[in-house]
Amino acid sequence: MHSFALSTFASLIGPFGGFFASGFKRAFKIKDFADTIPGHGGIMDRFDCQYLMATFVHVYITSFIRGPNPSKLMKQLLVLQPEEQLNIYKTLKSHLIEKGFLQPSLRG
Repeated sequence: MHSFALSTFASLIGPFGGFFASGFKRAFKIKDFADTIPGHGGIMDRFDCQYLMATFVHVYITSFIRGPNPSKLMKQLLVLQPEEQLNIYKTLKSHLIEKGFLQPSLRG
């Protein structure tokens, strides 16, 4: 499934990386990014599609493949102000009571 998404993007959208790079170069009125490879420009000129693909792969992995990270969430919660932490606690507590994972307390 993931290989289908990646290959579809690579074949349909990846080639537009060259168009984006060409537009970027035209905006700055330059022919090539560098002269590393005579007659072909620099490394960026040869790998413009790969930069677009690498960006997509990074977004795809962080959005769809990598699962939630509870320790990262906990670090983010501890940065919040105490009032915000209490608000999240109350919301989570009421949600867990609704789902039946916690018993409602008698004190409220």
